Order: sequence, then structure tokens, then C-alpha cells
Amino acid sequence: MVAISRYDKVASAPVRVPLLAAKAANTDAVGGANPPLAYGIDSAGKGVPGAGQSGIAGILVLTKAKRAGDIVDLITDGEITEFGGVAGTKYTANTTTGVISSAAASGTQIPVGYTVEADRLIVRLGIA
Repeated sequence: MVAISRYDKVASAPVRVPLLAAKAANTDAVGGANPPLAYGIDSAGKGVPGAGQSGIAGILVLTKAKRAGDIVDLITDGEITEFGGVAGTKYTANTTTGVISSAAASGTQIPVGYTVEADRLIVRLGIA
């Protein structure tokens, strides 16, 4: 069975936004077919992978597919299980693609959180 990333704990109200484009459910951990992605908000108020117009607004995890226009929750402060990372590692999101990786923070890699256990990403957007 393939692991599916899920929200575990959400400490703050999520950012609710309609999707610009359809998105398949997450089907694997980091590096998988549809891993959790960082999303921003475009100039029309729609959620897009990467920074969009707003900068990284939150992390999107889907347990089922969504259509364009569907409302989704982006978390900024919480935990994602079955993440598939490496324990004790800082993670960043690419501002163009939204891909979350262990790449060093830079102008195009924004800190989004860290892992405590290999499969648990602690999301702390803006303070990671």
C-alpha cells in the first residue's frame, strides 16, 4: 500500500482558497507522484503551486482529487504525517514549483518546516 500524506495537527486557521487547476490526491511521500506542495495565491485569488502573487501561503495536502475552483485548506502551522522525509531536517519550498525539499533556503527556496520523525513534517511557515 502506498503511503498518503495527511494533515495531523493544525494549530492555526488554514488559508481557504479555490484551486486554479485540478489537483490529484497525494499518492506518495516526498518525491512521489503527487507529494504535498507549497501553494501561493495568484492575482485572481486562486491557489497555485509555488509563490503566485502572494508568496508561499501554505502547504496543500489532498487525500482525494480536487477540481479547478474547489475550495482547499492550506496550512501554515501544523503537522503532516506520512511525509517521507529525513528526521531532523529543515525543509524548504521552491517558489516556482511549490516542491518541498531539503534544499538550502535561498531567494527561490522558502523555509516551510522541519521533521521530528522521518514521516512527520512540522509546518511553521514564516518561522521555520
